[in-house]
Amino acid sequence: MVVKLNQILGKPKKKLGRPGEPKGKPRKTIKPTVTPRRRWLEVRTARRPHRTGVMLVGWGGNNGTTLTAALLANRAGLRWETKEGERRADWLGSLTQSSTLRLGQDADGRDVWVPLADVVPLLRPDDLEVDGWDISGLDLAAAARRNRVLDVEVQRALEPELRRLRPRAAAFDCGFVAANQQERADHVLGGTRAQQVRQLREDIRDFKQGKSLDQVVVLWTANTERFADLRPGLNDTADNLLAAIERDESEVASSTLYAVAAILEGTLLDDFVNYFRYVQCTFINGSPQNTLVPGCLELAERHGTHVVGDDLKTGQTKLKSVLVDFLVGAGIKPTSIVSYNHLGNNDGKNLSAPHTFRSKEVGNPQHGLRILAVVSPSVVSAHVPDPLPLLAPAQITKRNVVDDVVESNSILYGPGERPDHVVVIKYVPYVGDSKRAMDEYSAEILFGGRQTFVVHNTCEDSLLAAPLLLDLVVLAEFCTRVGFRDAAAGPAEEYVPFHSVLALLSYLVKAPMVPRGPVVNSLFRQRTCIENMLRACVGLGPDSNMQLEHKLARPIV
Repeated sequence: MVVKLNQILGKPKKKLGRPGEPKGKPRKTIKPTVTPRRRWLEVRTARRPHRTGVMLVGWGGNNGTTLTAALLANRAGLRWETKEGERRADWLGSLTQSSTLRLGQDADGRDVWVPLADVVPLLRPDDLEVDGWDISGLDLAAAARRNRVLDVEVQRALEPELRRLRPRAAAFDCGFVAANQQERADHVLGGTRAQQVRQLREDIRDFKQGKSLDQVVVLWTANTERFADLRPGLNDTADNLLAAIERDESEVASSTLYAVAAILEGTLLDDFVNYFRYVQCTFINGSPQNTLVPGCLELAERHGTHVVGDDLKTGQTKLKSVLVDFLVGAGIKPTSIVSYNHLGNNDGKNLSAPHTFRSKEVGNPQHGLRILAVVSPSVVSAHVPDPLPLLAPAQITKRNVVDDVVESNSILYGPGERPDHVVVIKYVPYVGDSKRAMDEYSAEILFGGRQTFVVHNTCEDSLLAAPLLLDLVVLAEFCTRVGFRDAAAGPAEEYVPFHSVLALLSYLVKAPMVPRGPVVNSLFRQRTCIENMLRACVGLGPDSNMQLEHKLARPIV
């Protein structure tokens, strides 16, 4: 059946212009047609999670030590005294461990909520092994003291275990980060880039064999690098990227070496117990630089391995995607978004260099930010980035965090129209990991009125990031156990796995990579996607929240 919307709604007697358009200018009449279709899919999920380990790039950094401490503390059921009273280890801030999902309603019409981790079998944090690399040779106990994130009592309780954990030597190129990072780089790999990739692959195999693992997730949680140049013959194809590594090309970033090593170690393997094929190694980019260059993406697709990018979404960006979604959905027009934050951890120190900060906010120039602010402790300057080549437009799109929300409402915004968007980051050593974020949102309302929201957020950055790292690993492992096929197909039809670019994990990253189709930055839609995927795995339909049975004058079924 075809439904024409203008037949249902009726044609307006007078065409109204978009807000801000000259009087009398007609608005283009939209006449979409809707054709309902039904297609049944068969979803297969292997019940047993793979024995999994995570290798953290930047293991001795704030995020790496915090995640490791959280894993150890929860495994031991750690309790400690604070001035507010006794605390015990938990996973607050984790989607997979501390949130719930609505299954439906009981016979009395009450919503039934269950822990999200109980809907399908997910990897248990207590079963997760951890290892990693760092440019600093400090053991994790000494690194935790240096980072000043964990409560002193927690550090004391975990010190014996943390002291036994020491990172592997890391691939490192100081030309891709701030010069101030060189002072802690006492534990780095030598040799050419090709030799470093071979060593990283050997490290992955050593960890996997030593812990009897089925699967390894390599997760970049080290410093933000500057953007790498995208050039034909360098990194535009898989073969060119591999050849560039063999030639020891200086424009191949260290983070890309980790991605290539993970992809080459991640070839599909048959699981004869579950009659399934699964990825042995996944790479996740937790920082904003363009680690996953086009050649890297092609290599992942060639090997059937998974990659996720880019940049952890912890506080300010997450709130921004929620608030702008709310305003635009309510028919209110955001016109200006100004975000300021300062922090004093090593991430902030590294971002004080203009070329690394540029990675934090640069996006596709066709969709990207209006104005950037590059900030050092004493200098503030506005900077508009030079045009960059598109990031493999046929495979992946990166957009500003509010772009898809803005583009969803052609009544509020004309073609190419977007809110002014300014981001400022300052490095203030005194505040350490306790990041301050201040946002001002300006919007147009009825009769040319103005509405302004001012938000102040103080958060401990790494305590928000560590649960996200866990969620990324848990969900990445889950994605290797799911396959789809047409329900009408015969038993000989193979199940289709997720694409190499895991767009399902967009909820957890600022600049989500997608293999095709639109980029979704709306936090509600991103979470709903994960929820409905879990529901599909147990044979439940998507949750529409319609609840029509409670809204009619009398039951009809």
